[in-house]
Amino acid sequence: MDQIIRIAGLTKIYDSGHQALKPVDLEIGRGEIFALLGPNGAGKTTMISIICGIVRPSAGTVTVDGHDIITDYRESRRAIGLVPQELTTDQFETVWDTVSFSRGLFGKPRDAALIERILKQLSLWDKRDTKIKELSGGMKRRVMIAKALSHEPRILFLDEPTAGVDVELRRGMWQMVRELREQGVTVILTTHYIEEAEEMADRVGVISRGELILVEDKHALMAKLGKRELTLSLAEPLSAIPPELAEWQLELRDEGNQLLYTFDAKAERTGIASLIKRMTDLGIGFKDLATRQSSLEDIFVNLVHEGRGA
Repeated sequence: MDQIIRIAGLTKIYDSGHQALKPVDLEIGRGEIFALLGPNGAGKTTMISIICGIVRPSAGTVTVDGHDIITDYRESRRAIGLVPQELTTDQFETVWDTVSFSRGLFGKPRDAALIERILKQLSLWDKRDTKIKELSGGMKRRVMIAKALSHEPRILFLDEPTAGVDVELRRGMWQMVRELREQGVTVILTTHYIEEAEEMADRVGVISRGELILVEDKHALMAKLGKRELTLSLAEPLSAIPPELAEWQLELRDEGNQLLYTFDAKAERTGIASLIKRMTDLGIGFKDLATRQSSLEDIFVNLVHEGRGA
């Protein structure tokens, strides 16, 4: 695959001494949808800001469509459309004017037909003469996307694109991203929503504490994210897990008052029914049970633990 973004040894250390990015090596293919997953403060926005020329790196190199982001800033930036987390735009401008102005900032000639097509694609056409301050949060975010697309970039960065967006708008945005990919646009999005990456991405990168700890095909990673936990609150505490329950690889918690069972929610057989039957046969009763999806935080801890061989 033709690589449109190449990152080598990218590092960011702020004046305070905080290392926001540890050396990152990454290549992103032309026409790919790449999702960067991580909790708040993991380094997602720092990484995007460096690639887009907003933050200067401490070390390393980044090329965008063959252009170095430092020595050939104008050409690299021209290839990029950025939709930041913050909704920053002139509140008293109309939708049409603010999107058209963004196109002009990149030295592009006026193209009313293109602006019309973008606004219709984002369901903003009926709002074209509406002032930004009169729009809902979801609509404002769509305007930010329209602004980013106005100069016809080859790469679109979406930083937490569905934050504060309702389910209907979110699905519409997902569809728009897929259509952009079909048009040859490379899309990089940051998110902490597992379902967002699962819905859209071709590949997924996981970043934690400034370290890119994993880059995988989406399907391989989603298998890891499919784990669920069953917590059984016992009627009587156990001092140890009986050997008869060894096959379920249980964990004893809360001073013996809880049993934790981790299972694959997507598997044909989860093993829950057979576990409960075996516990009943052994006379181990429980008062309550609850399941939960493994959180990204849980997964990050496990990945970092495995990666460091701890």
